[in-house]
Amino acid sequence: MEHVGTALAETTLPAISPLGGEPIERADAERLAGVLKALADPARLRLLSLIQSAPEGEACVCDLTAPLGLSQPTVSHHLRILTEAGLLEREKRGVWAYYRLVPTAIGAIADLLTPPRKRATKKAAR
Repeated sequence: MEHVGTALAETTLPAISPLGGEPIERADAERLAGVLKALADPARLRLLSLIQSAPEGEACVCDLTAPLGLSQPTVSHHLRILTEAGLLEREKRGVWAYYRLVPTAIGAIADLLTPPRKRATKKAAR
C-alpha cells in the first residue's frame, strides 16, 4: 500500500486568521487562497461530502463517478486538486486509489475563518 502525503502538511496554513484583527502576510494569504480555491467548486464540495459519508470514511474513484454524474477522468482531476490542497489523503491499493478526508486540514481552515470570540464579544457589548 502506497500512502501519499498531503500538501497541506507540507504547505502549512498561516497562524494568523485573515479575520483575526491582524493583517495576514501576502505569502500566507496566497497559501490559504489556494486551499480555498480548491474548495470553491460544487463538484469538489460534493466529493468531500460523498467521501466523508462513505462507509469507513473513504471512497474509490469508481464509487464517486455515478453519484456525481461525471466521467472518471474528471472525477480523478477533482480528487487530485483536493489532494494537492491537503484536504484529502490518497492511499493506493493495487490498481485502485482510495481517498479520505484530512480532518485536521478541514479543522484548520474552519479555525482560520472563524473570528476570535474576543472580537465577537466586543461587538455584542456595544
